[in-house]
Amino acid sequence: MAGIRCTLCRSESQFFCEFRQKRYLRCSGCLALLMDPACHPTPEQERGRYLQHNNDINDPGYRSFVMPLVDKVTGRFTGEGRGLDFGAGTGPVVHKLLSDRGYSMELYDPFFRNDRSVLEKQYDFIVCCEVIEHFHNPYREFRLLRSLLSPGGSLLCMTELFSEERDFLKWTYKNDATHVFFYHKESIRWIKSHFGFSSSETEGRIIHFVL
Repeated sequence: MAGIRCTLCRSESQFFCEFRQKRYLRCSGCLALLMDPACHPTPEQERGRYLQHNNDINDPGYRSFVMPLVDKVTGRFTGEGRGLDFGAGTGPVVHKLLSDRGYSMELYDPFFRNDRSVLEKQYDFIVCCEVIEHFHNPYREFRLLRSLLSPGGSLLCMTELFSEERDFLKWTYKNDATHVFFYHKESIRWIKSHFGFSSSETEGRIIHFVL
């Protein structure tokens, strides 16, 4: 397993543990935990798993779950802001909630709304709701997201960060086989610095990058 590089910062990573026949590595640079790329799910397996997600626009529980992300957008941008829901999946709840508040929103998802034309525009804000942990190549995806932001724009991500206080083997967040990259607070600092964001703020599950 020697020579495997972190898919975010390209630092060397070392074996961390094995769970359900999947190997996990620890990055020596940004301190992320990542699934060994050899164990990544296939696109067919990913799509099948996403179809099982219960991201129902009409589910009050899920609407409540994503409201902190919606509140971050409405607290920073007026209804004139132009946004992108990136990785919207089968149930674009954030898109719906912001559209209902008068925001101009686009949708993109590589499996369910693969309209590449929306990736040729720029946005005041981009939301990634429970998306970035699915990135097989987080460096490439963050580079893309950064390129889609207008000056002064915001990238708002919702995910669960890994920390040394967590018992990884008991952490339920890793049990979804499509969760292949777990960010550490050092990973967030690396993203901010490397991609030229002026600031980053983490509040609970919400990570807010600002150009």
